[in-house]
Amino acid sequence: MNATTLRLELPTLPPAADELRREVRSFIAEQRADGRLPPPTKVGLGFSAEMTQRIAARGWIGITWPSQYGGQARSALERYVVTEELLAAAVPVGAHWVADRQSGPVLLKFGSEEQKRDYLPRIAAGQCFFCIGMSEPQSGSDLASLRMRAERIDGGWKLNGHKIWTTNAHRAHYIIVLARSSPAESSRHAGLTQFIVDLKSTGVTVNPIVGMPGEHDFNEVLLTDVVVADSAMIGTEGNGWNQVSAELAYERSGPERWLSSFRLLSELIDALDQQARPASLEELGRLLSHLLSLRQLSLSVAGMIERGLTPNVEAAIVKDLGTKFEQEVVRVVRDIVSVEHLTCHGREERLRKLLVHAQLWAPAFTIRGGTNEILRGIIAKGIGLG
Repeated sequence: MNATTLRLELPTLPPAADELRREVRSFIAEQRADGRLPPPTKVGLGFSAEMTQRIAARGWIGITWPSQYGGQARSALERYVVTEELLAAAVPVGAHWVADRQSGPVLLKFGSEEQKRDYLPRIAAGQCFFCIGMSEPQSGSDLASLRMRAERIDGGWKLNGHKIWTTNAHRAHYIIVLARSSPAESSRHAGLTQFIVDLKSTGVTVNPIVGMPGEHDFNEVLLTDVVVADSAMIGTEGNGWNQVSAELAYERSGPERWLSSFRLLSELIDALDQQARPASLEELGRLLSHLLSLRQLSLSVAGMIERGLTPNVEAAIVKDLGTKFEQEVVRVVRDIVSVEHLTCHGREERLRKLLVHAQLWAPAFTIRGGTNEILRGIIAKGIGLG
């Protein structure tokens, strides 16, 4: 196999990105001043349809998409600035996150003109939420072994199968399902096709999966004789693996892969007493240096997307390093909190709530979007070691 040349050049942010960053920070300050964005006590992506509507009103959902589909035709680097600022401030963006990050771009790249004109403007307006239909009970990291079946019928397709760990399926409007539409003969990656399924369709059942924090974010989605029209198929029949590979590059490369626990680190810095121990400061300095390195890597991937490239290997590197960093943040903050005197004025209590929540969420960091073992396999093959 030919090795991939890694393209992790750090791009220069355009002047428009600096102005956009100021606009986003001003928006966040307004939301906090109005009481619509309270200080966070949980890590991860919060869900708020109301906040999504306010973000959409600024034109920041689908910001890179052409104007005829509701977008602003701005650069991938400008989108990066928006997402980085929103995530760092713990703005609840979960309602539109999947649609903006990957479902919309997949439709833009592979979808029909009808699909683009139907879904993309509604996503950009904050009115249409998507979830991901990839993982199955026996097919998580080994996605090509999935058992979801798509049977061609007159005028469309009949879907049968079981998806799991589907975030926000109980809140989303649509799910993009990866299904086997023909037998895997020459390759397990052949014969896979993507479909858009309305979650209110007859035959769709969404059951909750409550996580360790006691929250309902995950779901299992059962499809029993669910009929979709031919117009629900994304791209071409049998091209699902290529499409999903592109989609996963979007999913794995963003700043959410290393900013999920950022507020925990930020709150600790604010709460530390001025007489903090040198060992604690050394650990914080190490984490911050890693944070800056991850930011540069993530920006490099955004630059590749801006140039029209598909950064599968580079995105896997960012995700592997980023999610390990997120778990390390939780460990280091826990250790420092156990030995340091923390200042009061409410920060200590908020920090401790964040820490408890982060410890319950931390195991998921290196699983969601592909386990680290699978990512390292992708990286090894990509650089010619596999």
